[in-house]
This record gives sequence, structure tokens and C-alpha cells, in this order.
Amino acid sequence: MMISKTAIPRRTLLRGLGATLALPLLDAMVPAMSALANTAAKPFNRFGVVYVPNGMIMANWTPAAEGAAFDFTPTLSPIAGFRDQLLVVSGLNCVPTPGRPGGAHAKASTRFLTDVSPPTSETLLDAGTSMDQILARELGKHTQLASLELAIESSDTAGACDQGFACAYTNTICWRSANTPLPTQNNPRAVFERLFGDSGSTDPTTQLARIKHERSVLDSVTEEVARLRRTLGPGDGAKLSEYLEAIRDVERRIQMAEEQNGRELPLVDHPAGVPASYEDHVKLMFDLEVLAYQCDLTRVITMMLGREFSGVTYPQIGVPDAHHPISHHQNEAEKVARVAKINAYHVQLFSYLLEKLRTTPDGDGSLLDHMIVMYGAGMADSNAHSPYNIPIVLAGGGAGQLKGGRHLRFKDTPLANLHLTLLDRFDVRQERLGDSTGRLDDHLLSGV
Repeated sequence: MMISKTAIPRRTLLRGLGATLALPLLDAMVPAMSALANTAAKPFNRFGVVYVPNGMIMANWTPAAEGAAFDFTPTLSPIAGFRDQLLVVSGLNCVPTPGRPGGAHAKASTRFLTDVSPPTSETLLDAGTSMDQILARELGKHTQLASLELAIESSDTAGACDQGFACAYTNTICWRSANTPLPTQNNPRAVFERLFGDSGSTDPTTQLARIKHERSVLDSVTEEVARLRRTLGPGDGAKLSEYLEAIRDVERRIQMAEEQNGRELPLVDHPAGVPASYEDHVKLMFDLEVLAYQCDLTRVITMMLGREFSGVTYPQIGVPDAHHPISHHQNEAEKVARVAKINAYHVQLFSYLLEKLRTTPDGDGSLLDHMIVMYGAGMADSNAHSPYNIPIVLAGGGAGQLKGGRHLRFKDTPLANLHLTLLDRFDVRQERLGDSTGRLDDHLLSGV
């Protein structure tokens, strides 16, 4: 790490007309005296969630061997290159709260982070506070945004909800309180505006006018960027250039998608949102997520690759069937194979996020070194709506608190126990969460 003579504040912001641009961690933000004392700034931990709907083909997911000797299964093979920073976790249950029957899909998404089952009601909202929001209350004290709730499908047009249950239970996995679900955002432009824009209004007409008036967030802070460059060393200058180019690329892709959406297109099967391609949409949202982490706008982000009851089709991988109906495969070999294709495709997209995190510098490591990402589904076998042994993978180094390269197998353990243990990794202490019965063995996650 090369330290310049002049230190700049960690929360330096570049301001332009209608835009505020945060910066990534630069060497110049580490005080020179700290470098002389050989004590670099301690990296802070971040948290992410990637949720997939409609269960899993567990035979293609779960490794046979435990510990470091496990082999990657067909579904997990796309992330084999990240072995040293992965923990596959088996044997965790997401069992419904007693006295609250039905609603397997509503329960799957709601319990995934709250560990509380919703009641049978189309109007009553009653869940627990999700663990991401417990984290956000603390970590949000240090960032511009407490958290980001992202999705690929629009909750307005995504389709059916679980019979007898309010749609909020399938539209989100994040709950600020037992009665307050947090809406997700699937429009990349809206996310970009939230991170970097400041139009003063959420009215689409007002936002569009600002977009046309300002060609780019970067264009609006050009003078500020030029001034800053003169104070930076060569290493920081290169890091800043890479960061600004990433923002420029995201802007360009959003604008291109918006232009394409304005054309008359033939009717095709694709999820609602921008852009039209599911894969392009996911990657663009993941890029926005990485930018948000990189400039420390927030340290808590959740992403739903689909909502429960998702009817998205995947013809690009040879699965033209709607996801939810085919997830009830009745053990028919051809249908099982198609669902397994969808499962593996989602993991392949997850690998894109992991690669972006791994190749994005952060202090003396990468973003992936300094975060924990929880990937999984709220139910296991989709055909049976099983809440037992749900699929979970933890990725990242957790700022030195996670040791990967292992398959950890538990027995009849509540998912809530994992949540409590993860909260401890951020020095956020909760005595109980949902149906928790304690914590996981701390040494198992750290490997010490």
C-alpha cells in the first residue's frame, strides 16, 4: 500500500448538479502515520443475500462428503473456482411456526431471514424483523443508505401470491418490523438514481427530465474529479479510473436498455423489468450492488433472483417451462432435469457476482475478502415444499472471520441459529431470533 503525504477523509464525496458521487477506499484515505506504524486500516465487514425461489433439486445440490474433502455437485459446479471462500451448509431447517398452517411459498420467503412464519390472512401482516434489517440498524450508522433491497421481478406484475396470504409475504424477504415489509426495487435506473442521483423527486417525469438534462452523473462531477486526481498518487489514480469506468459502463448499459425498451418488439417470454434479457438484468443489478459496496454507500444488500411462485421461463438454457409449475415435477425425470438446469443457471449467475467481488480491490484485499454473502432458498425439495435441510452457501472471507473450502453438515438445526451466529460476526448481539435454540459452533465457521 502506497500512502501519499496528504490524507483525505474516508467519506469524501464529489458533488455535481443533481449528483453525489462517493469514492472507493483509496490509499490516501489511510492516515500516513498508520502506514508508518505498519497498521493498515482494519477492513470492515459487509453482508449480502441472494435468494432463489421455488426450492431446489437437492440431489444435485448437496455434496456427499463433509469437511474439506467434498466434491462440487452439478448445481454447485459453477462456483467451484471460489472453493477457498465457500462454505456449503447442510442440515438447517426452516420449519413453520406452530399454529400457522399452509402457505408453503409465503413461509419460504418470509422465514428465510425472519425465522417467523406468516399467519393465514390476506390483510394481516405479522412476521419477525429480518436479520438483514437487524444488521442494517447498526451498520447503517456508518453509511448513506442503511440497506438495499433488490429484485429481478416486479412485485406489481409477477403473478399469483400464496392462496390465503398477503402478497407481501412472497414479494420480499426483508422486514423492518413484524408489520413492515420492505419493497424491492427491480429497475436499474431507480437503483442508480438512489445511489448516485439526487433529483429531489421520485416522479418518473421529473427523473427523465433530469436524465436528459445531465448526460451522466460523471459528467456532472468532472471538475471535482479533475481536482481530486491532482492530489492522488499513481496507485490511487489507477484505482479511481477503474471505479469511474465501472460507473460509466453501468450508466451506458442502463441507457441502452431504456432505449431498447422504447422500441416496438415482438412478443417474447421474459420477466418484467429493464433490460429485457433476464441474464443482462441480473448482471446489471449485481454490478450496481458491487458499486454500492465499493463506495461504502451501504453494507447490507439483498437480492431476489425471483419471487416465490415465479413464472419466469428460461428458454436461453433450454427450459421454456414456467419455473413454479415445473418445480412440482412429481419426480418425473425430464422435469427434474429441467428444474436442475434452472438451479444451476442461478448459481452460474451468482458466480458472476462473486467474480466481480473478488476482482474489486478493497484495502489490502478484495470486496469478497471483506464480506459474507448468503445464497440459498427458503425450501429444499420443491415438489414436497420441504422446509428441512434447506440449501445454503456462505461465500466470502468475512473480514477474516470465515474459513471456506468446507461442507458443514448439521442435524435438525434451526436456520435461525445460523442467523444469530452471522450477526455475531458483525458484533451485533441478539439473544434470540425466531425459533433459534442457540448458536452454531463458532469454531466451525472460522475454522479455528
